[in-house]
Amino acid sequence: MSASPPILRGGFRPFFLGGALWAVIALVLWLGVLAGQITIPTTFDALAWHRHEMLFGFVGAVIAGFLLTAIPNWTGRLPIAGAPLASLFGLWLAGRMAMLFSATLGPVVAAVVDTGFYFVLAGVAAREVIEANNRNVPIVGLLLLFGIANALDHLAAAGILADPTLPWRLAVALVTLMISLIGGRIVPSFTRNWLAKCGVTQGLPGQPNRFDLVAIGLSALGLIAWIAGPSGWLPGTLLAVAAAAQAIRLARWKGWKAVRDPLVLVLHVGYLWIPIGLTLLSASQFGQWVIQSAAVHALTAGAMGTMILAVMTRATLGHTGRELRAGPTTQVIYLLVTAGAAMRVAASLGALDYRMGMEVAGFCWLGSFVLFIFNYGPILFAPRLGEKS
Repeated sequence: MSASPPILRGGFRPFFLGGALWAVIALVLWLGVLAGQITIPTTFDALAWHRHEMLFGFVGAVIAGFLLTAIPNWTGRLPIAGAPLASLFGLWLAGRMAMLFSATLGPVVAAVVDTGFYFVLAGVAAREVIEANNRNVPIVGLLLLFGIANALDHLAAAGILADPTLPWRLAVALVTLMISLIGGRIVPSFTRNWLAKCGVTQGLPGQPNRFDLVAIGLSALGLIAWIAGPSGWLPGTLLAVAAAAQAIRLARWKGWKAVRDPLVLVLHVGYLWIPIGLTLLSASQFGQWVIQSAAVHALTAGAMGTMILAVMTRATLGHTGRELRAGPTTQVIYLLVTAGAAMRVAASLGALDYRMGMEVAGFCWLGSFVLFIFNYGPILFAPRLGEKS
């Protein structure tokens, strides 16, 4: 692994940087479309392309980087690095270009390249986890379903799928469950470790137990009802119960005790968007006073955006041998992504002027990822501290 350039010495390196770059590029292109300044040469309509690239392009890249970095820790096996990692990243990048220029390449080529990345990644992850007889097979299953949702989105764009909203709703639900599963491990664990480091010995967050499984199960049931059926009391009620369970779960992790450490606190802030999003999604099932867009952006711009930056910053520092400390720039990153999500949700709820809210939210969100690129990009290209270049 040491013979490879530093950027290829861990899955988090190319995929975190590539995901952040694509988040900026895709959002700039989308804002250009909204302003009537550009037309994207894709077979998808502009809104469908925006949704697809933020979910399956940006979020998918970060999922890949996280899994390729976490799996060696889970299994004790060697990490994917060097040429195999470059090939995986190249396939993801080819998918982005194929999607962007699908009007020229053709929808079938774009679908094969774009969807192929997830099936290859799921195959790699499954091989590592199964050969090590590791417990994280369900996470690999969610990744495979995410790839299937990607494929369904291509069918929807081609007019083959009866419900064109099914793929992106399935993707939002799957990523929400991934955050619930993985966040349920890392948030209380990192909180407990930090509190113990500060000398706190009582009132620490406990280990995951049956209540955590119940909260995840209720969330899965509520999200399945949202995906599968029409709006009404059943999905609304299930989502409300799931939101309450997730809020109780978060409270049990005692995030207020870690308010002095932004690296830990931001994990709690990011996870807070899940009960908020599920509450808004529940409310949207009972009438028109809360539109679905507010809930979806609470889960995407809020939970996904914040948790992604929280994990990318922490993992980059930790896996490159840097001190686990959020400097001023990192704290601004957290403030911007949180403000952007809040403005986007508020705009959808009609709490402020829609156009102004959209613009401010977009620039806040852009700013957070631009700062990540400039602050963490050089670290991702550099060797681990103490390691030869």
